[in-house]
Amino acid sequence: MRYRTLFFSLLMLLWGQLVAQESVSLWKGYDVNHGKQVTLTPYLAENNESGMAVIVCPGGSYCWLDMETEGEGVARWLQSNGISAFVLRYRAVGFGAYFWHHRIVFRGKRHPDMITDAQRALQWVREHAEEYHINPEKVGMMGFSAGGHLVMSTACFSDVDFLKDNGIETEVSLKPTFVAPIYPVVTMREPYVHKRSRRALLSEQRQHNPTMKDSLSLERHVPADCPPVFLVNCVDDPTVEYHNSMLLDSALTANHVNHRYIQYQTGGHGFGASEEKGTAESRQWKNEFLNWIKEQGF
Repeated sequence: MRYRTLFFSLLMLLWGQLVAQESVSLWKGYDVNHGKQVTLTPYLAENNESGMAVIVCPGGSYCWLDMETEGEGVARWLQSNGISAFVLRYRAVGFGAYFWHHRIVFRGKRHPDMITDAQRALQWVREHAEEYHINPEKVGMMGFSAGGHLVMSTACFSDVDFLKDNGIETEVSLKPTFVAPIYPVVTMREPYVHKRSRRALLSEQRQHNPTMKDSLSLERHVPADCPPVFLVNCVDDPTVEYHNSMLLDSALTANHVNHRYIQYQTGGHGFGASEEKGTAESRQWKNEFLNWIKEQGF
């Protein structure tokens, strides 16, 4: 009986360390289109000796968000490894607008809403670093699928302040310390484009505009001062054509950006930090990431 009580006490203690704090409404007090939907949920690590934090952006084709596998599950995994995590619920098109094409008539949610939310999250975490007991110079971003496109966009376009149009003057850097796009959407151009993500991001009216497609094809916009990148995908990905990551890897290499690219043969898509989804091969990415951040000195 005594051992059973001790076991459950330890279990509850562990669970208490792996829960989220109350979500923050990032646009509260600002007149932002659909801003009430945007939240940031902290998962603070109890023994975060490095002071590092990661903003997690779930995927979902910019249409919806996989908050369980690619959001909360990832945050708890990072938290259990001594890294504070923040899950961003950014603006996504939604099922109704995607299936019924509402945005032909109404603006709805579209670029630059998503990257504006990402910059707002980065600004918020850095400005509240002392409160969260993290180092503002060690705030990276990790994204999955369309969320991978979002975090990589934040790295590529960090010199563009999307917050100004919403009445925010920021005093912190809008460049993440590093980014980790996992099986990401990268290009908006044929033949490798993920069409659902493109339509959701650009809108029905702009999805075939050559200028818009070029402007958000990230392989064309990698800056020389891009932060370090940890990139992973699988050849057997049935959702996002695996050449997306190869295009990004080539662009990072051409611009001499510090990065690591891991291409697995198996694993598919959408496995996040799950211990069941994907394959034993693809699930190695988590240990590879933890080793990589140590090598980088973060």
